[in-house]
Amino acid sequence: MGNILRPRQAALWLACSLSAQAALAVAPDELHQHPVWLTLGHYQPDRFGAGYTSQADDSAFFLSENGKTSPREELEATLAAIQEPGEGNDHARCRFPARDAWLREQLDLPADPVVCPAYDEWAAELNTEKVTLVFAASYLNSPSSMFGHTFLRLDPPQEDEEADLLLANTISYAADAAEHDSELLFAYRGIFGGYPGITSIRPYYEMIRLYNDIEHRDLWEYTLNLTQPEVDTMLAHTWEIQDKNFDYYFFDENCAYRLLALIDAARPGTNLLGEVSTHAIPSDTVRWVRDANLVESIHYRPSAATAVSHSLDTLPRDHQTLAAAIANGYVQVDGPEMQELSDQEKAWVLDATYDYVRYQSEARSWPREFAAPLSHQLLVSRSRIDNAKEIPPVPEPVVRDDQGHDTFRVSLGSGQLDHAEFTQLTLRPAYHDVLDPPEGYRSGAQLQFLRLDARLYHDNDELQVEQIVGVEIRSLSPRNQFFSPISWQVGFGGRRTDTGTQRVLTPYLEGGAGGSWSLNYNTQAFAVATADLEIDDDIRRGYDFAPGADLGLLHQNNRFSLLAGAKTKAWIISSQHRQDQLYVKGNLHIGREFSLFAEFTREDHFDRYQSIWQAGIHAYF
Repeated sequence: MGNILRPRQAALWLACSLSAQAALAVAPDELHQHPVWLTLGHYQPDRFGAGYTSQADDSAFFLSENGKTSPREELEATLAAIQEPGEGNDHARCRFPARDAWLREQLDLPADPVVCPAYDEWAAELNTEKVTLVFAASYLNSPSSMFGHTFLRLDPPQEDEEADLLLANTISYAADAAEHDSELLFAYRGIFGGYPGITSIRPYYEMIRLYNDIEHRDLWEYTLNLTQPEVDTMLAHTWEIQDKNFDYYFFDENCAYRLLALIDAARPGTNLLGEVSTHAIPSDTVRWVRDANLVESIHYRPSAATAVSHSLDTLPRDHQTLAAAIANGYVQVDGPEMQELSDQEKAWVLDATYDYVRYQSEARSWPREFAAPLSHQLLVSRSRIDNAKEIPPVPEPVVRDDQGHDTFRVSLGSGQLDHAEFTQLTLRPAYHDVLDPPEGYRSGAQLQFLRLDARLYHDNDELQVEQIVGVEIRSLSPRNQFFSPISWQVGFGGRRTDTGTQRVLTPYLEGGAGGSWSLNYNTQAFAVATADLEIDDDIRRGYDFAPGADLGLLHQNNRFSLLAGAKTKAWIISSQHRQDQLYVKGNLHIGREFSLFAEFTREDHFDRYQSIWQAGIHAYF
């Protein structure tokens, strides 16, 4: 055990020596303010005052009673503890190996090896040579995954690359949520801090199963250029925080934020946490890691759903129809329709159909008594065809998720509401709407948080809040003969509404569900049944409810995006009238930093017509 431990400790001391050279020099009596010590203690400056507070929320992380708010006292307690005689898993040197190595280097303390059986066995089992940052694409059907997710893969020395990586371990930080909590409760408690966050170690194949196969999320793997000493320092600090409680917050102290802290600990001076302001969105944090020149190589791992869709999309339209007929039992595998095809065409239809049936049996729970015999027939028929080319592999997207537009958007525009001219400023911290530049984002997906629209009316210089969006989610996923996803939308916040005599800011909750159908590669039509609820004292009964419908067209490409349609609502409680709209909205994309926008709405409300138009510019940061 000791023979394994000593080289790893030597690597740790070397890493800390290198970090000491890279970091700012600090006098011994001010060592508690050293950037490396503050990073290892997860200390952040207090918003008010000159002190620091650790983001760790677990008493087991500190050796001093005042360690959470006093870097000095925690350093003094740590220094005393690591110099106490003794060894074993409970000794401070074994509990805090990264702190121990760094302090010994800084203060020139004896670098005596210490036997730590638990840590030594853990580090030897992880056997890490490289660290890879893995980004799982966004998944709108789960509030916990709407922005995507990041975790670290610990890559062992590789002989058989793919086999070794599947068996590699991962470091993940996530909310320790109760299994019975609903998605809405999870979202609420995640935003306002109702869950502890736990750093855990899991095999990579489990993560692939969860994200790649079950949730159908593409994975991007960014191998970092950390040296072996830096990797060892990261592992040592991971040991220190493993199973320790850090309160989880959906917007900032989330999965991505904690991983940035680990990278900062491994390579002092990167200061990735310094990039975080109001929020830490996983795709943004990947950009920060990339821009800090920490990425050595990038690998794309498509999800099961992406692979199946690619196989089917490779077929001509009539062959897709044939594959769907075979999969659903309307055409026999060796029926006359198949015999009319060439061997190459037949091979591709069989391959795509087999991929689809296997996907449906695993991900969508098709009955085994139906899927298994059909899969066997497809394989037998395919085995009779020699020298046919296989379907090409899934191509890597031209634009990665981290290469899409930045998520913070500021918009400035001018417009007119029923002859009243105004200037509007919009601030949106996150994340994307269907008219933003689509590259790097899910087609037909919209997710906006904490958007604020403020208008200055020119005729009376009155400044009004036009809209506050708490959350707005829209998923327009096209249906076809193979897949039938539900298009849906939900949102809440406050908005200006017309009561018949005045426009008041009213809290609202809205939702809807329906379908979307692809017209061509870039255009889809959608039909959504909607429901709106508004609550305010200025409404005659204090609230109003409106079922309705939204019919429209959405076009998205890299140059411009267009949304047009018609909405109708029937307010049935307080005002009992219809509200009808025709709308057209378009964005002209200027790279990924700017978009010019224009929108026009013609509305019939309270038996009077009015037009609303606006034009301006979006800037993405």
